[in-house]
Amino acid sequence: MNHRDHSKLICDISELTTLFTDTGNLDSLLQKIVEMIALHMNADVCSVYLYYDESDELVLKATRGLQADSIGRVRLKLGEGLTGKALQELRPVCEGDARAHPSFRLFTGIGEERFCSFLAVPILRGQNRIGVMTLQSERKDHFTAEDVNIFRAVTSQLANTIEMAKLLMSIEKPSASEQKTAPRVSSLKFVKGRSGAEGFAMGEAVVVALPSLDDMAFAGGDQPLTLADLHGAVLKTEQQLEALQREIETKLFDVASLIFSAQILMLKDQAMLGAMEALIAGGDLPQAAVRRVVAQYVARFDKMPNAFLREKRYDVIDVGRRLLENLVGARSVERQYSGKIVIARELLPSDALKLSTQGVLGVVLLSGGVTSHVAVLARSLNIPLIIADEEGLLSLSPRAVILLDGEQGNLYVDPDQAVVKTFRDKEDLRKDSVKFRRNVKDRTVTRDGTAVHILANINLLGDLAVAKDYKAEGVGLYRTEFPFIVRSDFPTEEEQYVIYRKLVEAMKGRPITFRTLDIGGDKVLSYYDYAKEANPFLGLRSIRFSLRHKDIFAQQIRAILRAGVISPVRLMFPMIGSLDDLYAARAVVGECAAQLSAAGIPHLSSPEIGVMIELPSAVEMADELAREAAFFSVGTNDLVQYILAVDRTNEKVADLYVPHHPSVLRALKRVADAAIRHRKDISICGDMAHHPRYMAFLLGIGVRSLSLDARYIPKVQERILSIDIPSARKAAASLLECSSLSAVEKELALEYPLA
Repeated sequence: MNHRDHSKLICDISELTTLFTDTGNLDSLLQKIVEMIALHMNADVCSVYLYYDESDELVLKATRGLQADSIGRVRLKLGEGLTGKALQELRPVCEGDARAHPSFRLFTGIGEERFCSFLAVPILRGQNRIGVMTLQSERKDHFTAEDVNIFRAVTSQLANTIEMAKLLMSIEKPSASEQKTAPRVSSLKFVKGRSGAEGFAMGEAVVVALPSLDDMAFAGGDQPLTLADLHGAVLKTEQQLEALQREIETKLFDVASLIFSAQILMLKDQAMLGAMEALIAGGDLPQAAVRRVVAQYVARFDKMPNAFLREKRYDVIDVGRRLLENLVGARSVERQYSGKIVIARELLPSDALKLSTQGVLGVVLLSGGVTSHVAVLARSLNIPLIIADEEGLLSLSPRAVILLDGEQGNLYVDPDQAVVKTFRDKEDLRKDSVKFRRNVKDRTVTRDGTAVHILANINLLGDLAVAKDYKAEGVGLYRTEFPFIVRSDFPTEEEQYVIYRKLVEAMKGRPITFRTLDIGGDKVLSYYDYAKEANPFLGLRSIRFSLRHKDIFAQQIRAILRAGVISPVRLMFPMIGSLDDLYAARAVVGECAAQLSAAGIPHLSSPEIGVMIELPSAVEMADELAREAAFFSVGTNDLVQYILAVDRTNEKVADLYVPHHPSVLRALKRVADAAIRHRKDISICGDMAHHPRYMAFLLGIGVRSLSLDARYIPKVQERILSIDIPSARKAAASLLECSSLSAVEKELALEYPLA
């Protein structure tokens, strides 16, 4: 058997990128993919079949090794043949002599009679069936277990690109209509909202909406342009998108990967371009042809039942707008938000990323919450954001000046000089905080010399700079869900691995704890088809989601284990409610490590595995969990929510969400005792970890590790420096004796008076 260079196939990202950027159309893209994989896998045949729900069929779309005229002609029902079986059962099918298998389906006249060995791997994007990729060889028993694992990684890596190619190749051409509404003028002067991301900003307002066809009307629409002008605009648009992609990846690598890939693929779609060319040949002006074809594509996407696929309409519209701008010489969309305050009813995470690269000063949203993924993303991007339910903001004049106070949640329209002066003074105070940052000590100790470890919570790789500035000892909680939340599809194993590797490299040996995917509740993936849940916080979220979708979970675990070979990392499972949850999740880690070993891929074989204590059931099982887990991390936000049965995102019951409720304090003591009894590390994260008034209690029950947003480190460290452990134990004992909130608050006021 000839040697297959798996390391080159799985690691040569530049080759895959070249395939993507240098391909002239979608058919040739798929063809180049199968040719490259056949070469690397030393296979006689490599083929791609795409699956279509409406006909329940797999259709051969590209092949290297079978007859060329079989493309488009070979069709299989779901479950038919070994190829259909792989997609139906969502697993690889590998046969040493495929012709002897009872499910083998022979197509005469396509040249596959002489091939024996067969390997098929389903192409999946999350739960979406995209298609199947197959390998065949004349030699019996040609493909090994290692080949299966590598081929799965390859299909995962290419799933995003192949899915978009499939969508574009299947677009039909219905008509669409559009209308325009006249703007209204608002007389607002002050709006009280809620702070989504702290900071101050002042600039002209610009009201935006998720892009629509109305945005594609340009002055000069009757200019005498030619087909050559259209081709020039396509080329220029493609170059602009690729430049934007590179710029965003430089700044926001972990969440921006392939953010413009759908749009670049559309520009390479010969069907889309051909439809425009046909209209021009029939007498349409190029700008009219672009608008008509984009309308047809948008109408098709609007009819798709999947919410994620419907959102692709915005990519189509963006492409159309860019094309028209380059065609008629309109101002570039990349610069129109520079120095502005953006006001929008809603934004997608990808919009927030794009705005960050365009120099936007601040954002005002009419919908969403302070815990929404756009708000959290804005905090990581250092974009001040306010959430204000005020319709009048959408009708502000284009020249209106907005002063945005992201700390108080206040919004001033055309502010007077006194308000502006106050704003300038606050800005000066913020600049002085840099001096305070320099006073942060390398180590945190209590007044009597007890070490306390302060680690940072990380949402995006961009948060690392602040964590290092404030001298965080490591990463106590890396929220792996953000690369999932801010994208428009599930990231592949390879995409996650590159993100995690960069995090590990940046921390240079300092401890890192990866929390596995924690979605559901208020953290929803726009592209996942959730069943309607009456109580999403009590539904399919966190580890429940991961264990229900082990294919997605396994990709994440493999990526973390691969990154951990650089420097050991810790794994932590969220929302663990029983030993059974821990056993099931830990078993997946073992399976993933075995797969990587079989494939010869370097990885961390035995990571420390811990659990998040967030559920009352975990508090009850604290002793048993402490025996099995390597460490505890208490997620106080969810723990408070579940113990008190208070939705922390519901403003109507916000006053009932009280971290210092006696039952919460006693639960924390019980968990800390279990960890200490079994000599396991325990860390506190969530809002309690950064509030100075809770420091004495936490230290008094034995907590010696905190994980928090790095910006809170200076004030938390300052508070810890003033506490001695004997006094903290006494304060904690007094609080634990309290049976009412009023009694707790009186004790807290004595220990740490509120300003």
